Amino acid sequence: MRIAWWIVVASMALGPAQLSAQAPASQDNRELTAMFDADQAIRATIDPAKPIDMMAIRRMIAEDAARRVEARTMLAQGRIITAEDYYHAAFIFQHGSDAADYLLAHSLAIAAVARGKAESSWIAAATLDRYLMKIGQPQIYGTQYSQSKETGPTMDPYDRTLIPDSLRQALGVPVQSEQVRKLDRMKAASTKP
Repeated sequence: MRIAWWIVVASMALGPAQLSAQAPASQDNRELTAMFDADQAIRATIDPAKPIDMMAIRRMIAEDAARRVEARTMLAQGRIITAEDYYHAAFIFQHGSDAADYLLAHSLAIAAVARGKAESSWIAAATLDRYLMKIGQPQIYGTQYSQSKETGPTMDPYDRTLIPDSLRQALGVPVQSEQVRKLDRMKAASTKP
């Protein structure tokens, strides 16, 4: 866990001037972009209204792990440079499996925002929520939904009082009333025969 906290501290130590002064957007990492596209494409094939295809899920998990290994190598080699690169890497690590993946994803998203990709603010919020839930703490933005046999669709644990809707809006996160409507739709869909 020391490495993950080091990443957070290092990303906070870099000021906006140092981050934006680096490579221009025209130097986006094409290989990382292809990895991001593959990450998103496999998720587009999963239909939540249909029975779970465990073979497809296993394939997705294996491919996700391979993408994270390659992205971590790129990061260590200094090949993740632009706002778009950081944004793509944040999504790749957000689909990880442990707290360190989510915390790294959060740091990558913050770097993307700092380099000028404002729409990365949503992934920054989502990765923090995912990290908090992984370490047994309640999410604070309301970006994570889960399903269990016992509870059906839920957002819990969720500290609904810490973050006001104005901050959710500023980060591109739906306000609580929209979150409740989405959760209600998920609950209705899960009870259909």
